[in-house]
Amino acid sequence: MSLIPKRGTIYVVDDDEAVRDSLQWLLEGQDFRVRCFESAEAFLSRYDPREVACMIVDIRMDGMSGLELQDKLIEQKSLLPIAFITGHGEVPLAVSTMKKGAMDFIQKPFKEEQLVPLVERMLEQARTSFADAQQAASRDALLAKLTARETQVLGRIVAGRLNKQIADDLGISIKTVEAHRANIMEKLGANTVADLLKIALGQNAPQDTAASPL
Repeated sequence: MSLIPKRGTIYVVDDDEAVRDSLQWLLEGQDFRVRCFESAEAFLSRYDPREVACMIVDIRMDGMSGLELQDKLIEQKSLLPIAFITGHGEVPLAVSTMKKGAMDFIQKPFKEEQLVPLVERMLEQARTSFADAQQAASRDALLAKLTARETQVLGRIVAGRLNKQIADDLGISIKTVEAHRANIMEKLGANTVADLLKIALGQNAPQDTAASPL
């Protein structure tokens, strides 16, 4: 039994019961959590985008195909990592799915040594994407606390403008800019300009930030 913890979920979507059973047996034998669906429609009716997960889906199924399911998830801006199950004659089609963001494809019959590393990579990406999304949501919630004027001031602070320049830009006094700046720092819970930039810019914030001039 693998020491891999049961974190995240692997969705298996295939209209072939034997394939679903085989994948479930292989993956649960490696201590993964597996949820199987007999159709894309069944999956969509129960899919929770808040769950840290990845998906293995057959390209061709009755009803909605795996390709159509991928397009549907793209429309929903889903972060779910996807790998496709393909037959030998479907490899060119599977390659085209990767251009839309699929992580990989596996050919039938699939082997454990091919499947497990792929699932591990997909779940790692899912965890990273989930953490990034949570961080972005927290950042957006903080920024939503700012007034329209404070948002204008923050944008200019991020751009490296001096207090005097910000005052000239907005037609307000330097003291008013300083007051807005203090309010922004307090609302965002920032102790330094570096903290402020990390919140305002997220992943685009510079790693080493010098003190901003006043």
